Amino acid sequence: MLALTVLLAVTRCNKDETSGLMPGPDEGTLNVELTDAPLNLDLVEEASVTISKVEIRKHVEGDMSDTGNPFITLYDSTETFNLLELRNGVTETLANMKVPTGKYDHIRMYVDDASLTLTNGNTYNVKVPSGEETGIKIFIKPAIQVEGGLTSNLLLDFDVSQSFVLKGNLNTPAGVKGFNFKPVIRAVNKATAGQINGMVTDTADTGVAEAAVWIEQDTVVSTTFSDSTGSYAILGVEEGVYDLFAVKEGYDTTMVEDVEVTAGSENTENIELIPVDESSGE
Repeated sequence: MLALTVLLAVTRCNKDETSGLMPGPDEGTLNVELTDAPLNLDLVEEASVTISKVEIRKHVEGDMSDTGNPFITLYDSTETFNLLELRNGVTETLANMKVPTGKYDHIRMYVDDASLTLTNGNTYNVKVPSGEETGIKIFIKPAIQVEGGLTSNLLLDFDVSQSFVLKGNLNTPAGVKGFNFKPVIRAVNKATAGQINGMVTDTADTGVAEAAVWIEQDTVVSTTFSDSTGSYAILGVEEGVYDLFAVKEGYDTTMVEDVEVTAGSENTENIELIPVDESSGE
């Protein structure tokens, strides 16, 4: 598992934006951010998605279909993103535009292409089911509120570790036969979310690179990998209490229990990994 961070923001020009005026009482500014989680970094050289459009829809009570309020286009410019370049808080602006005030509960993301390049040089293009024609549907829970004259922030957690499904077996002579693409994306209202960050070190207090770090609340919620210094960050964590885990080959899994996250908070949780031979007493 691995989590990376991307700030997807779109700038769409209109009269207010080009004149530099503040949004009126019936408009607010909406930022859209994306965070994702591809496969083990030891295996993947590049994980790319080509996004051509992002739309958002106002909340319609009791309507879980696309028949209510019309969608507003946030982004309409085809661009390919290598998700491996964006991790642990590194961001890239994709959407930042004025929208009418109100609650928004539904995103559609149009993905034209997706591919994985492994460290052995093999590239696998994957079919994007309905992502290009009707868009990938993502429901925002809780709905995000856009208020007049203010900025609201939305995080999209693109879990690539679940979205790219391996066909074949890395440990057999036949090896990898390709990948299926089944996008798993969660939408997080940043007004109700915080983040967890810190360092992963060994018993000598040396940073451990490429350690898998994840949080659970009954099931896995979000994941990441530590960078070359041992630093990690998990963004868009909804308020609540989580168990935090870290592991790397050659080390035992370490768990930090009952990490409490509140809205707007930045929790620092450092994690020490113990080598397997030390924990076994050898």
